[in-house]
Amino acid sequence: MIKALFAAAILALSGAAMADPIIIAHRGDSGERPEHTLASYDRAIDQGADFIEPDLVLTKDGVLVVRHENEISGTTDVAEHPEFASRRTTKTIDGEATTGWFTEDFTLAELRTLRAKERLAQVRTANKRFDGLYQIPTFEEVIKLAKAREAETGRRIGIYPETKHPTYFASIGLPHEAPLLAMLEKYGYGAPDDPVFIQSFEVGNLKLLRGKTRLRLIQLVASQGGPPDMAGIAYADMMTPEGLKAVAGYADGIGPSFDMVIGPDGADSGLVASAHAAGLQVHPWTLRAENMFLPKAFQKGDDPAAHGDFTGAVRAVAATGVDGLFSDFPGLARAALQP
Repeated sequence: MIKALFAAAILALSGAAMADPIIIAHRGDSGERPEHTLASYDRAIDQGADFIEPDLVLTKDGVLVVRHENEISGTTDVAEHPEFASRRTTKTIDGEATTGWFTEDFTLAELRTLRAKERLAQVRTANKRFDGLYQIPTFEEVIKLAKAREAETGRRIGIYPETKHPTYFASIGLPHEAPLLAMLEKYGYGAPDDPVFIQSFEVGNLKLLRGKTRLRLIQLVASQGGPPDMAGIAYADMMTPEGLKAVAGYADGIGPSFDMVIGPDGADSGLVASAHAAGLQVHPWTLRAENMFLPKAFQKGDDPAAHGDFTGAVRAVAATGVDGLFSDFPGLARAALQP
């Protein structure tokens, strides 16, 4: 706790000299609306997000749609549609058997008959009131929303897409790269300074994209495991000075889980400085307000669903010098960065 308070104090003293990190709305304002819906993205923009993040999967007819996973029983009402009961199946995705309904087994028209629901219903009970109201959006619809809100607000609103399971999708004849880049080019995105970052937990996908686009790329990493397409390689190995130098050969930054940036007590792990030394930006994920998602030093009370010291956690992460941060609560994150 003392270290966390010290980190916050350092931030307060140095805030005037330190640029605020960009706020990336994780699946939109997903703390207050069902994730990956146009309503969630629209609210995130209202809350001051610099970027909105769509996770991209594909339909049977090759359309990029926005879901956290290609298995959609947790985020839609598909299980309530008897006409799709026979589509329930088990597939191996990134080495793990998963049972449910998958976007690649549906056309876009069929997916349009489904409605989104709150994924964390036991934690975010208030969001259940929005269940059944929203469709699954296409990637193009998210871009159109950002462009419309840019025209309305007069400020830049960035797009931060993630390719989900790109090796798996390529293996079934639905690769991400061509439709992703074509859609971005259609709306004028292609230069290194355009407000776009493309992210992936895989390596091969990013290397392939590096050869096809000048848009900025982010290597996602976690505190456990390794890239699904790189057997025998751990994310931890990629975060050594040598590993970071290799990442800098094909990516512009890293997106580590925030527990790789600060410890349970809020102390700086040193990863940000190491990444900056390799010429990489750092955008950690995902800061959530509920106790169950916060480091021990920032929890309040015994209710895992109650909000803890979210402001303190955001400030501790910002104090490490990160260039951006992902949050389910972009408005609260923006407020936390104010003096």
